[in-house]
Amino acid sequence: LKKNKFESLLKVSSMTSRMKSLKYLDMSNNLLRHDGAKAQCPWAESLTELDLSSNQLADAVFGCLPANVRKLSLENNQISNVPRGMVELQCLEELNLASNRLADLPGCSGFPSLQFLNMEMNSMLTPSAEFFQSCPRVRELQAGHNPFKCSCELQAFIRLERRAGGKLFGWPAAYECEYPESLRGTQLQDFHLSLLACNTALLLATALLLTLLLVAAVAFLCIYLDVPWYVRMTWQWTQTKRRARHSPPGGQGSALQFHAFISYSERDSPWVKNELIPNLEKGEGCVQLCQHERNFIPGKSIVENIINCIEKSYKSIFVLSPNFVQSEWCHYELYFAHHKLFSENSNSLILILLEPIPPYLIPARYHKLKALMAKRTYLEWPKERSKHALFWANLRAA
Repeated sequence: LKKNKFESLLKVSSMTSRMKSLKYLDMSNNLLRHDGAKAQCPWAESLTELDLSSNQLADAVFGCLPANVRKLSLENNQISNVPRGMVELQCLEELNLASNRLADLPGCSGFPSLQFLNMEMNSMLTPSAEFFQSCPRVRELQAGHNPFKCSCELQAFIRLERRAGGKLFGWPAAYECEYPESLRGTQLQDFHLSLLACNTALLLATALLLTLLLVAAVAFLCIYLDVPWYVRMTWQWTQTKRRARHSPPGGQGSALQFHAFISYSERDSPWVKNELIPNLEKGEGCVQLCQHERNFIPGKSIVENIINCIEKSYKSIFVLSPNFVQSEWCHYELYFAHHKLFSENSNSLILILLEPIPPYLIPARYHKLKALMAKRTYLEWPKERSKHALFWANLRAA
């Protein structure tokens, strides 16, 4: 009875109710609808094969199907969902739902005997991978020519083909990516994503681990290179410069007041007071030296006094020894003097090596001192008294 103008599926079922021997009925290409009326559809009990393709049937059709049907075709209708619990077709073995609007594979709770299922040309983007678990008797699934969205969610369905052992009809030619645009036309068997890209928990754990490693590495480098110290010193330098700019007119200017600022460890002060200062400040061509004990201004912070003294001195003399590299304040003075060296492009540093400094004694944060000793000539304090006069002459000339 195909290609006619039948409209009511309920009336068609009533027409067959007294046909005791009817086994096959073709009602395709009609205008059949079913409004979901609660009245039972009295199909002939002998009907085992029914073709309802190319009609106007929606989801409600599953409430009006012959109970003993074995082969059912609902191709090319308007079905968007197979309602659970609405239908119990214990004998159904072959179901054709091609060319409808289904977004996922139906379960087999209402079709316990199902063996063949056709789901081609529907609207499935990422079909469920649990189909064969819920439908253990299915021998063949036709699910090709759907607009598959190649993403992490589809990976499980792709693995389904391997586990199914050839149950996917038309694989791999009929199974291609439709979305995203960049993967359109790619066969599903050629689409691969890493486990990391698809496992959110693993991705978060990996990202967290990498972040912790990065933070640990940065923290280690900061501690090893003493970055917090340099940040603190840069802040002190900036604050001192800001206070100097906002100081009232008539305050102490930045004009040079000393020939040299002396930086030394307190443990080397006897040599500085008994040898260095007397030999440079007395006699012919005397030099005006800036020493913290007598030239630091009371009331100001030590860092601010250091910066001011270095800026008001033409040169900075550093008395180097193992004691020097163990002094925190000497480190401050070297840092600010080195800052002035680069900011003013001057040649203002004079290095005196009072005692040899083994490289292993120099802390990592004294990389400036290592660089200076490697690139700049320094004066060594001679132990022989006969060479002292030449040392003082060289220092005075510097």
